Amino acid sequence: MTKQSDTPTSAPTSVREMVRAETRRETVRLRLAAGMGAMVAASAVALLGLSGWFITSAAIAGAAGAAAIQAFNYLTPSACIRLFAILRTVGRYLERTAGHEAALGALARMRPHLFRALAEGPPQRALALSAGEASARLVEDVEAIQTLFIRRSAPWALGAGAALSAGLGLLAHPLAGLWVLVAMGLASAGALVIARRRADPAGARVQVETGRLKADLSALHAAAPELKAYGLEDWARAQAVQAAEGLETARMARIAAEGRIAGWHALCVGLGATGAFGVAAAMGAGAPMAALAALVAVTGVESAAGLAQAMMQRGAAETATARLDELMAPAPAGRAPMQGAALRLNALDLTVTPPTRLAIVGPSGVGKTSLVERLVGLRPALDGEAMLGGAPLEALGRGQAAALFTYAAQDVRLIDGTVRDNLRLADPTADDERLWAALQDAGLDQRLRGGRGLDLAIGPDGARLSGGERRRLGLARALLRSAPWLVLDEPTEGLDAATERRVLDRLDARLKSTDQGLILISHRPAPVCLCGLTLRATAMDADGRLMMTRDKARARV
Repeated sequence: MTKQSDTPTSAPTSVREMVRAETRRETVRLRLAAGMGAMVAASAVALLGLSGWFITSAAIAGAAGAAAIQAFNYLTPSACIRLFAILRTVGRYLERTAGHEAALGALARMRPHLFRALAEGPPQRALALSAGEASARLVEDVEAIQTLFIRRSAPWALGAGAALSAGLGLLAHPLAGLWVLVAMGLASAGALVIARRRADPAGARVQVETGRLKADLSALHAAAPELKAYGLEDWARAQAVQAAEGLETARMARIAAEGRIAGWHALCVGLGATGAFGVAAAMGAGAPMAALAALVAVTGVESAAGLAQAMMQRGAAETATARLDELMAPAPAGRAPMQGAALRLNALDLTVTPPTRLAIVGPSGVGKTSLVERLVGLRPALDGEAMLGGAPLEALGRGQAAALFTYAAQDVRLIDGTVRDNLRLADPTADDERLWAALQDAGLDQRLRGGRGLDLAIGPDGARLSGGERRRLGLARALLRSAPWLVLDEPTEGLDAATERRVLDRLDARLKSTDQGLILISHRPAPVCLCGLTLRATAMDADGRLMMTRDKARARV
């Protein structure tokens, strides 16, 4: 099978563009799947029709006596029956293999592109999605659109089945062939009506309810310790059951729609078979040809089953496409030219450059973290609040602003992997020597040496580490990335005094050796003493801007 190129030809801005691009990329496999689908449908029609004719003719010859048996040619039709059976089996295998290879290859390339679109898009887009909802879109919604690839062979199968069914029906009688086409038309039209009225809304609701269930379960899982501490397990269970019931109701509606389509097809099969047999027999076609007409009517209507299946999945695919398109909306392009790494806070008429060390202090909840998140591009910038490299912050793209900062957040997020996996999120090319150096500067190297070291599995979100260890691992990850500014939000929270002093001593030495600037948020006096300039946050105005005053930090002792 021809190997497909993995080189993208363009940067699509919608899921439909991605599907079209992947369809072009997978042309060979999709054409093979379509051709094999047509061969499967034609072979099935020929197999069943010829089998009906053969069995009926053999029975009549047997009833007519030995002379008729001797004259009856059973070798040719039996060989043809075996041939059609082999063609159907081989064709089905190749159709499924080619179609699913094309679909799975396309989805494997689409998921990273969608994740990148979400990560690099406007902050408000990512902030609007919970972890569960984002997971539902990148998993279930992407899975739903695979039908756009797998079912592309359905029209070809229907066409081949219709053509051969009508042709074989014509051998019995022209009216029998017409009856077969009418039965197939009724089956397809009825399935389309039921799909639009029942299956499409149900499929759309399944996609939405799946996202809602994942979002609810993710929120409950995140709050599991608090729920247990306050004895709210029964309440949490009720919330989960309620969310699951919404999804179950949607799935039952979709299953009911599928049952209606299956019932309609069964009715059309019965009408087609009895009608074709009756017409052929009434027109004097003979029992073998009447049996052939009846059975080709059965397989002709069944060849429309693939199209009906595609119709049943259309609602889910369309809704999934629309939900994924929300992730693909292009972010405003940041094109403002930047010169250097100077940071200017306009309200204070203050401009600082690396290696300046700047501390931001003030009461909890006043908006200190929101300010630094706007600086590093994790929240939408406020007009006129700050300038980076001589350009207004709001005029810069998220990537432009992020390039100036390496950030260790107060709420550390870790992946379910090893220490090495988590550190290399900051620099995938970092060797073990650099990883250990970052761990040493974060005061975490002694904890890891002697055991599995960098290969230590830390569990989901660092569950096997203490709070202080998680914070220091987040600090080590930030230290690995080279950027003009190091931004730390409560880096020593949860550490004892001795560990805090060790971490700050190493941080001080590192900053002196790298000439990196520091922006620090902390409620503890020891980290603030690292900084030569302190901004004291006092309040937040109605627009969300942080109101600050400027004062000197006391020298570190």
